[in-house]
Amino acid sequence: MRALSNLIVDLSTISGDEPAMRPEVADDRTLAWIDEAFSATWSSEATAGVNIVVRREDAPIGFATLDARELKYRWLNGLARERDVGLFGPFGVVGEERKTGLGTFILRRALQELRERGYARALIPAVSGEGLLRYYADSVGAVLAEEFDRGSLLAPPPRTVVMASGNGSNFQAVADASHDGSLPIEIVALVSNDARAYAIERARAAGVGVHVVEWRRKEEVRARYDERLLEAVRFEKPDLVLLLGWMHLLSDAFVAAFPQMLNLHPAFLPLDPRCDDVGLPDGTRISAFRGPHAVRDALAAGSRWVGATVHRVTPATDRGPVLARKPLRVGAGEQEACVMERLHAVEHRLVKAAVTRWLFERPA
Repeated sequence: MRALSNLIVDLSTISGDEPAMRPEVADDRTLAWIDEAFSATWSSEATAGVNIVVRREDAPIGFATLDARELKYRWLNGLARERDVGLFGPFGVVGEERKTGLGTFILRRALQELRERGYARALIPAVSGEGLLRYYADSVGAVLAEEFDRGSLLAPPPRTVVMASGNGSNFQAVADASHDGSLPIEIVALVSNDARAYAIERARAAGVGVHVVEWRRKEEVRARYDERLLEAVRFEKPDLVLLLGWMHLLSDAFVAAFPQMLNLHPAFLPLDPRCDDVGLPDGTRISAFRGPHAVRDALAAGSRWVGATVHRVTPATDRGPVLARKPLRVGAGEQEACVMERLHAVEHRLVKAAVTRWLFERPA
């Protein structure tokens, strides 16, 4: 496991001669571009602060977030809480601009803005790799302030229940990542509401216990089924519940019983749960496509985009806080089967990123 380093910059050493660029609240297009071009978790981090954004012909090519508030990562429990320390990042520049000096300009302008806001020091958190450490040291004199073992931040592995109704390719991706250690979780059970779901075979092959909890609609009322489902999951005492292709609305009592529950939804959802449409990297807007047939609905509407989102589960369907999301462009004339195949590959990476973020955000 790689070490993660928190770097500190003395803002008195940052000159005030960078061209004036006022920070802004990133718009939907910029946030969607961040998700497409960089990390799937960064757009929600960018909304927690303000941003320096550089555009060419109205399209963003580089950004830095500064003064983000209310982030819950474990590495922000030390220096980041000191009153004279301002937070820098996330930070990204498109590949073709990385040797032009644009990144250093954005970095210095963001740090200058932190100084103008009254901070004496800036924290550049969770830096990994010798190349980045040298870059920050050479560009702004950043020095090592705190160091964390990545494995210790992710431990202990949570008891995890996966709920799936279908093929289970996302269950397989998570099970494989758990097995190889790249996602430190302990999958203790798969719960399915369909005895024919191929996810069940995947679980058995992975040595994971299975609960099949089908709704016998002609024999029991919905409330009784909800109770049985709750009992099955509660029996496993999970720290984390993952809904990966789960096709059944959960009761409010179930949601309340498992507050650490994440759902994978096959659409690019807005960060603001009140919104019913969402901006894309090309400046267009589409419906949020909540509901059980998101990809089919998007294609039927002629959308040039689909996507995937992992969010926390709340009683409001598909409207919980977003942990990670990725947009995916639809090719001209592309059929649903082809789109779904490409989207599944996106989903596998996205679930891993979202669960890793959840692990990093857990209270110590």
